[in-house]
Amino acid sequence: MLFGLGNIGAEYDLTRHNAGFLVIDKIAQRHNAKFTIDKYASIASFSIKGKTVYLVKPTTYMNLSGQAVRYWLQFHKIEIANSLVITDDYSIPFGSLRMRAKGTHGGHNGLRDIQDKLLTSEYTRLRFGIGDDFPKGAMVPYVLGKFKLTEMEQLPLILEQAADFCESFILEGMAAAMNKYNK
Repeated sequence: MLFGLGNIGAEYDLTRHNAGFLVIDKIAQRHNAKFTIDKYASIASFSIKGKTVYLVKPTTYMNLSGQAVRYWLQFHKIEIANSLVITDDYSIPFGSLRMRAKGTHGGHNGLRDIQDKLLTSEYTRLRFGIGDDFPKGAMVPYVLGKFKLTEMEQLPLILEQAADFCESFILEGMAAAMNKYNK
């Protein structure tokens, strides 16, 4: 089960904070998966090499993402080890992708809520670097802001790489995906 974090609503389309939604949309596009609105999320599924994959975009807004993550893991009886949370991260450079098996929320409210709802920080996450090109005190408008034109030009390739990373996680497992794509 792949969870892409973001905020619903047209005003958040193509914002840095919706990087998780963008990655999930890229994967859905690759596999012709169609989303439906269900409890706490837009959800789609597809099969790849005999595995059913669920794509989840919480509709709870970023800060309450844990509610959707917990619900859908329980609903489909999926172990946390078979899930991946995809989120933006301003502490790594734009375009960088890093997978981690566990860790702190690092001040990210979506990850904080997931940690609180799952009662653990041991879940795999793919961090999508959005960079930190903002002055002191301007983190919120930066994160909720749209990608710059130069970033938009690079975004299609980065989304393809992120989708490859996720598919490696699905097909080869976390350790293999990390060895192959973490830089």
